[in-house]
Amino acid sequence: MAHRIVEADRNSPGYLHGMRAGDEILQINGEDVIDEIDYQALTSGRHVDVLLRRPNGREEHIRFVKEEWEPLGLRMSETMMCRPMLCRNKCVFCFVDQMRPGLRDTLYVRDDDWRMSLMMGNYVTLTNLSRSEFDRIIRRHASPLYISVHATEADLRVKMMKNPHAGELMDQLRELRSHGIRYHCQVVLCPGWNDGPHLDRTLSDLEGLLPSVLSVALVPVGLTRFREGLEKLRPYTREEAREIIARAGEWQKHFLSRASTRLVFPADEFYCLAGYDMPPDGEYEDYAQIENGVGMLRRFEEEMRMAREADGGPGRKRRVTVACGVSVAPYMEKWLRKYAPEGVSWRVKPIVNHFFGETVTVTGLLTGTDLKEQLKDEDTDEILLSGGVVRAEGDLLLDDMTVEELRLSLPAPLTLTESGGDSFYDAVRGL
Repeated sequence: MAHRIVEADRNSPGYLHGMRAGDEILQINGEDVIDEIDYQALTSGRHVDVLLRRPNGREEHIRFVKEEWEPLGLRMSETMMCRPMLCRNKCVFCFVDQMRPGLRDTLYVRDDDWRMSLMMGNYVTLTNLSRSEFDRIIRRHASPLYISVHATEADLRVKMMKNPHAGELMDQLRELRSHGIRYHCQVVLCPGWNDGPHLDRTLSDLEGLLPSVLSVALVPVGLTRFREGLEKLRPYTREEAREIIARAGEWQKHFLSRASTRLVFPADEFYCLAGYDMPPDGEYEDYAQIENGVGMLRRFEEEMRMAREADGGPGRKRRVTVACGVSVAPYMEKWLRKYAPEGVSWRVKPIVNHFFGETVTVTGLLTGTDLKEQLKDEDTDEILLSGGVVRAEGDLLLDDMTVEELRLSLPAPLTLTESGGDSFYDAVRGL
């Protein structure tokens, strides 16, 4: 595959050695370049040999030495981008299958791409890999990866994911381990499916893969009201959530004695379901799974506490409403009682998710429709809302309502806050 150079930065290694816009890269160091992963890996070393095709069709090798990890300074055409590999599973708990009909197309894309796992921490199942792609993971030493395990018993994993290749997981993990590749794991727990003794078996099997297994997140299944024709599943009860936390605690003690890490971490949502406080900061170790909702609430509180201690002065006198998901609302109220700046009157407004169903309680899945309806009568000076409710471009909520449309519909100015507790504290204070 040929990849066209769009631009070469002046004074960069690529430009200084004669690479220009319009040239096409055919190979690097004698290897074909499939995508960005290959490009980055093959250009990371000191010695680089690029086979170019000039605009006139002439091919030539450009060989040079540069600093290790120094980029070539080239901007490449879209052919270098990683077009997502798609999922081949039909998991009983798949959230995409439970999406409300009629939303924008991108919300229904089922990606399952090891390259996005390496670069962005996306979770992958490894069930859609050809032998050549699996070999490329090894050749490029793609580590760490983020792998959706769910169950290590082959028959159970096949049953949950409805893909015969799902039963190959343990062989895949062992092969990755033999090549020094490490991985974070997640287990999406479904009541009566892969918890109880099945979870014990999964954690026991993963223990045999230490030290390649870096962490294991336990995440409760997420269910919307759009499950007609799908496998019968139910959410965890409070008592069951407490049982999961207790079981995980026993495994944490075991792993601490064996591997000096707790290794397994229940997601914050389990603590919300159980009605428990979040564990202390130190019990999350390096917060390896925070993007998966593990320790996010604890870190948020720690950041808010430190911001309050560093500030200490009164805030601007005003009234704020904090809109959030139902599950985090009790914690938000506790944090504001402890850390809100003096002089600021606040109110927490839990937003019930009618759009996806009341079993969906996290803030990140709130929609403009529900926010507009449930905030329309707020008597306040400002409404604060996590910026996590909008897509990366910052313009649309999940139901395609624009941020501007939502702002115009509300009785007070709307501020989208950044994710950290310190940023939230500043927003409450009026900075």
